[in-house]
Amino acid sequence: MTLQTRIQIMGQLGKYLLEDGPIWKACKERAYRENPWFIPEFIEIASRQIAEKFLDPALLAAWVDQYSVPDQPKKPHNIGLVMAGNIPLVGFHDLLCCFISGQKTIIKTSSKDDVLIKHLVAKLQEWDSETAQLIAFADNLKGCNAYIATGSNNSSRYFEFYFGKYPNIIRKNRTSVAVLDGTETAAELDLLADDIQFYFGLGCRNITQIYVPKDYDFIPLLQALRKYEYFMDYHKYKHNFDYHLAILIMGNKYYMSNDSLILTENIAAFSPVSQVHYAYYSDKGDVLNDLTNNPSIQCIVGHGQIAFGTAQQPGLNDYADGVDTMQFLTSL
Repeated sequence: MTLQTRIQIMGQLGKYLLEDGPIWKACKERAYRENPWFIPEFIEIASRQIAEKFLDPALLAAWVDQYSVPDQPKKPHNIGLVMAGNIPLVGFHDLLCCFISGQKTIIKTSSKDDVLIKHLVAKLQEWDSETAQLIAFADNLKGCNAYIATGSNNSSRYFEFYFGKYPNIIRKNRTSVAVLDGTETAAELDLLADDIQFYFGLGCRNITQIYVPKDYDFIPLLQALRKYEYFMDYHKYKHNFDYHLAILIMGNKYYMSNDSLILTENIAAFSPVSQVHYAYYSDKGDVLNDLTNNPSIQCIVGHGQIAFGTAQQPGLNDYADGVDTMQFLTSL
């Protein structure tokens, strides 16, 4: 399969997602039944993002021009790919990198996101049987030449043990933050609400902590976040909200809430579902410098940083953990 063919078939997959036909709709419904965190709205956001930002043939062609991607590798490597399952199709970019680079990919899916990725691979194989030679699934990833594994800080220790002697990319927990200065418009706060609440806040690009100046007025932000009050209709989210609110009340901790999200002061960048931490700063430059050098931070949203509302809209060159996956694959 030539490079141009690989780009074309991915472009076809992008059209398939955007057409949103009955087969794809049925697949999304099944994914939601098997994982209640994957509500239809979020699967649609993720699949549209992939189609528009990753699978446009013109974007793909410009992307591969940055690398020495062979038209047909003489001897493709076997790449073991361990996917996460925190948000819908979160491992698709890794699969795309492996496929476009011409490597053979053996995927271990997350039990939380098993339906969607297998369906899309089945469509690729349906359109071109040669795809079956480049993508397969397995429960155990043995005998691979290199590995890409995404998981938690805990699972990364196991990945290091099993895959450490091979070329690898091993990813740990990451999260994102916003640095506010108090001049944000109502429209910007509305977009920040999306950065916080898309995917129930479970993605590494979700904002889980905000930094604000002293005497910051939280009321406009809490008002902007009210558009996600309907999250309380989902029992898993509401359970988290009730639990963490109870913990704060019993601990006599100060908090703010709009009855669907909790804001509490905490220096920890990671916050639980339904809760966002905040911290005060006196010098914006200092806090930005600290965050830029923090290996746990994926994105920084704010004026002069990533634009509000775009944290969950990565492009082809926005690699997880800042590690260039295509460079890794093409240099094996």
